Amino acid sequence: MGQTLFDKVWDKHVLHGNVGDPQLLYIDLHLIHEVTSPQAFEGLRIQNRRLRRPDLTFATLDHNVPTVDIFNIKDEIANKQITTLQKNAKDFGVHIFDMGSDEQGIVHMVGPETGLTQPGKTIVCGDSHTATHGAFGAIAFGIGTSEVEHVFATQTLWQTKPKNLKIDINGKLPKGVYAKDIILYLINQYGVDFGTGYALEFTGETIKSLSMEARMTICNMAIEAGAKYGIMQPDETTFEYVKGRPYADNFERSISEWKQLYSDKDAIFDKVIEMDVSELEPQVTWGTNPEMGVNFNTPFPEIKDSNDERAYQYMGLEPGQKAEDIELGYVFLGSCTNARITDLIEASHIVKGNHVHPNITAIVVPGSRTVKKEAESMGLDKVFKEAGFEWREPGCSMCLGMNPDQVPEGVHCASTSNRNFEGRQGKGARTHLVSPAMAAAAAINGRFVDVRKVIV
Repeated sequence: MGQTLFDKVWDKHVLHGNVGDPQLLYIDLHLIHEVTSPQAFEGLRIQNRRLRRPDLTFATLDHNVPTVDIFNIKDEIANKQITTLQKNAKDFGVHIFDMGSDEQGIVHMVGPETGLTQPGKTIVCGDSHTATHGAFGAIAFGIGTSEVEHVFATQTLWQTKPKNLKIDINGKLPKGVYAKDIILYLINQYGVDFGTGYALEFTGETIKSLSMEARMTICNMAIEAGAKYGIMQPDETTFEYVKGRPYADNFERSISEWKQLYSDKDAIFDKVIEMDVSELEPQVTWGTNPEMGVNFNTPFPEIKDSNDERAYQYMGLEPGQKAEDIELGYVFLGSCTNARITDLIEASHIVKGNHVHPNITAIVVPGSRTVKKEAESMGLDKVFKEAGFEWREPGCSMCLGMNPDQVPEGVHCASTSNRNFEGRQGKGARTHLVSPAMAAAAAINGRFVDVRKVIV
C-alpha cells in the first residue's frame, strides 16, 4: 500500500515507538521566540543541562517588539521577555535574529526566508502557527513550553501520529479572490474543528498554481481548522523559492530527495474533501472565530446557538446585516498569514493613487525586515505612505495584543491576520478577517467593498 506525503516524512523521523502509540521523533529544526522559550531555558539551567543541538536552534524576536521606535520597549513584561531571550541565546550558543538585524521578523517568516525551512524536515516552534512551514513539504507544528524544553534537551519529541485528510482544491481562482479566501471558506463550511486529529494535505491544480507565499497562507491557518499540521507537496515552485537562500547550502544534494516527497497514487487517506474555487467569492468574518464568516454579498446568518448570540453581542452586529454595513475604524495589513511581499504588492495595486478614508487608521507591518527592505526597494512604502497608511517596522504587531499595536475597544478592524477571537487585537477589539486586497480596499473606502469591482 502506498504512503501519503505526511507518512513518508513522519516515518523517516521515528526513532522509537510502535504505530498507534506515541512515537519519538527526531526534530530537524527548532525555531524559538521570546514568549514561549524563557521557562524552557530556565528548566535547562535548573537541571544543569546543556542545549542538545544549538546548531539546529534559531531565535527571533517578534511577539512583543514595538513597530515604532523599536528599541524603546516601555512594557516591563515585554522588555523582560526580549532581554531574556537575548541573554539565553548568548548563554546557550543560539543564533538569534536580533532586534533591528537584517533577518529579524515573525518566526514563521524568518524560517522560509533564510532557507532554514526545507522540504522533508520536522520543524517545531512554541507557536501554534508553525503549520505555516508545511507549505514546503515539511512536518511543522506548534508545541508547548514543556515540549520546547524537551527539544532543547534531546532534539526529540514524543508525538502520536495523526490521521490523513486530503483537501483536493481545483479550478481557477476568480479575479479578486486569493489563498486567504480559500482557507477562510473551508473553515466557514466545515468548522473550526474539522481538522482535529488529522494532518491536512492540500492538493490539486489550484494549489500547484499558487506562489509559495500563498501556499504558506493556507498552511498557516490549518490550525484554525483544528489541525496541528498542514502540508503540501514540494515542487519546482518550492525548489525555486529555497534555492540560493543563506541556509540552503545543501540545495543541489537535497533536491533529488525532495522530489520523492509526494503522496503515492495508491495512498489511502482517512478522509477526503474536494473543493472547486471557480465560483469562490471574497470572504469576510463577522464573528469571534474563523468559522463565523460569509461570502462578501451574503447576509450574516441567523442565530443558531448561544455562541452565535455571544458573538453578535460582542461584535455589535445583527443577523441579516452584510459586510458592507460594518463601520470600520482600523485596517491592519500584517501578521504571519499575510505580511509577505506578494501580499503587500497586491494591496499596493489597490492603494496606489488613492487615499485612506478619514475614518480609518491604517497600518502596514511587513512581517520581516527582509520583506520591508524588498518592499522599500520597490517603492511600496511610498505608495502606502502617500495614501495615508502608517509604514511600520516588522513584528507580530496588531495580530495580537502583546505589543503597543492594539485596536481600541469597540472598534471594528479589517485584518489580514489569522484569528478574530475576543480581545485578540486588544480589549474589546472587533476583528474581521479578510485578504490583503479586501483590507486595502476597505482602507480606501472606509468600509468593506467587493474587491472584485475595485481591481482593474
